[in-house]
Amino acid sequence: MRYFILILFSVLLFAACEKTPTSRQTASPDAKHYPFKGKIVSVDKAKKTVTVAHEEIPNYMDAMTMAFPVKSDFVLNDLTKDADIQADLVVDTDGFWLENIAVSSAAPNANQPAPPVNENFAQVGKEISDFSLVNQDGKPTSLKDFRGKSLAITFIYSRCPLPEYCILMSKNFSDAAKQVQNSPELKDKIRLLSISFDPQTDTPQKLKEYGLGYLGKDAKPDFTVWQLGTGTDAQIKNVANYFGLQYETDASNKALINHSLVTFVIAPDGKVSKVFPGNDWTPDDLLRELEAAGK
Repeated sequence: MRYFILILFSVLLFAACEKTPTSRQTASPDAKHYPFKGKIVSVDKAKKTVTVAHEEIPNYMDAMTMAFPVKSDFVLNDLTKDADIQADLVVDTDGFWLENIAVSSAAPNANQPAPPVNENFAQVGKEISDFSLVNQDGKPTSLKDFRGKSLAITFIYSRCPLPEYCILMSKNFSDAAKQVQNSPELKDKIRLLSISFDPQTDTPQKLKEYGLGYLGKDAKPDFTVWQLGTGTDAQIKNVANYFGLQYETDASNKALINHSLVTFVIAPDGKVSKVFPGNDWTPDDLLRELEAAGK
């Protein structure tokens, strides 16, 4: 089952419940957020909306079917009829919308043959292709350097301002790295790699400073367990595409990058054993999967 969680920095608000559209790009400090679940009824790419038959939203709305706005084209391309959807419903003074969207594909039709496996993308059970980057010390690093160890790969960029996205990914990785480093049983078996998709800003030195900030001011500059990688723009695009990461510069603020979230767990033999979509996982969840991958 494919999953995607997508960050919507810029949102087209939907005119509903006698509220008028607004040009505001982000929620106000007074906006309320509600967990949202439902099934996609239809997708209107022209209007950039998705109609969802959603469950009851506790303390806000009964179950019903209605349309919600989605602005990014790459988000719309992954929304399909009958797919289950999870998101945050943002309710502000001048409208409401969905963000942080996670979608699982609809169940396959038993009467139709399974689609062919696309070897151009990383997939559970398949050995992943090698790639080369440079790490936070400016030294070459490639996937083959991690063979024989359980490896987790995620994607971040250092300028990301959102606490539930790159900041959370890096906190989870740094917390997991500390646990591994302090465990005689794990420190030689598990490795973590965060790859930046903002190579123009995230130089090796910048990533080293970034990583140390998460490891703690008193931490030794030891990146044995957790490394951070960067490369040329072409290298990063190739790696991101291979792992299904989608990202684009925000049209209204060039300092922001709209992107999906995905974390892969790779077994010591180089095969994908687990994919964590989005941000709904903890360091303990990650370590449990990494340990299982190594058995």
